[in-house]
Amino acid sequence: MRMTVEEKLRVSKETIAEFCRKWKIAEFALFGSILRDDFRPDSDVDVPVDFDAQATPSLFDFVEIEEELSRLVGRSIDLVGKSGLRNPSRRHEILRTRQVIFAA
Repeated sequence: MRMTVEEKLRVSKETIAEFCRKWKIAEFALFGSILRDDFRPDSDVDVPVDFDAQATPSLFDFVEIEEELSRLVGRSIDLVGKSGLRNPSRRHEILRTRQVIFAA
């Protein structure tokens, strides 16, 4: 039986929503192995985020967000700001394959 994304994350969507509101994240999505069958116990979680227009997270905030989320899900996190996706083919692939978990 296939595990749902929520089961793989081991965190409820409500908890993710609270986390997003705290950090002014307008869209929280997942991409990569967590959405496929090759997700393993040692896999990291790839998370593209888009912040509220009023939010201006610093590099330190970004690191803190990544660390807090890592503690929350018990896995290494690869946090990607959608505005920082400069490579057009990578951006297209992430946006095409992502699964949105939270949208404000």
